[in-house]
Amino acid sequence: MAGTVHRRGLDAQGYIEREGSLGRIPHAFRPVVTAARDRVADIFGARLHSAYLYGSIPRGTARVGRSDLDLLLALREEPTEADRADARALDQALDKEFPQIDGSGTLLAGRARLLSDLETYDGGWFVACLCTRLLGEDLAEYLPRYRPDALLARETNGDLALFLPRWRERIAAAGTDDARRALVRTLSRHLVRTGFTLVMPRWNGWTSDLHEMAEAFGEYYPERAEELREAAVRAYAPTGEIAVLRAYTDELGPWLAEEYARVHGIKAPRPDQPA
Repeated sequence: MAGTVHRRGLDAQGYIEREGSLGRIPHAFRPVVTAARDRVADIFGARLHSAYLYGSIPRGTARVGRSDLDLLLALREEPTEADRADARALDQALDKEFPQIDGSGTLLAGRARLLSDLETYDGGWFVACLCTRLLGEDLAEYLPRYRPDALLARETNGDLALFLPRWRERIAAAGTDDARRALVRTLSRHLVRTGFTLVMPRWNGWTSDLHEMAEAFGEYYPERAEELREAAVRAYAPTGEIAVLRAYTDELGPWLAEEYARVHGIKAPRPDQPA
């Protein structure tokens, strides 16, 4: 059993280091980022407080034709349906124009919500540790520093049980191999990250590499290690097998949700959380 030692992703004081920077963006993806930055400013204008990149592109690990563009936009007010429609149109245009990305996804959130007490260890942590500022004032300046502790684990991924019914509905509606592959990719990522944050306080470090996440999980749950290793592989090279999706929602997912609740408790409810 691994002990509590200093791991990668932490500074000398044991706080999670912010990952990613504009300087790490691979050359092939720089035109995409430039276009995204300019279009976000044009589309959202005064509604925009700040914009951020996250994921493999600012970490410098993106693969041409395989990686997606991930954006977070912090708006001055809570997002409206019109804002969401604008974000979808932006994503579609970027994905169509730039073959070096495999899709674009833009998250929207209000500035006040990201800085709220409720979101300090979820949305706030996400901005402060996993996002790279692209436009506007950096909200990380208003947020605390974070350790890989049980509170962070609970508030980031302590809501897996809420996702399982929604995932089953999406699986039932996925009528094509492409649709199922997209779901395998999304669910694999979510489960690997949840498995990692389950053990994160004991592992005492941070990583966004899915394979490393799976290996960290396996140090503490060797009996289920292979399931997470396979999920990490599928997150990068998904298949369209319905059996994989059903195993996620009927076996691995329920076990992980139950164990997470036992170890860390349940994530604090959100106002817009489904009943």
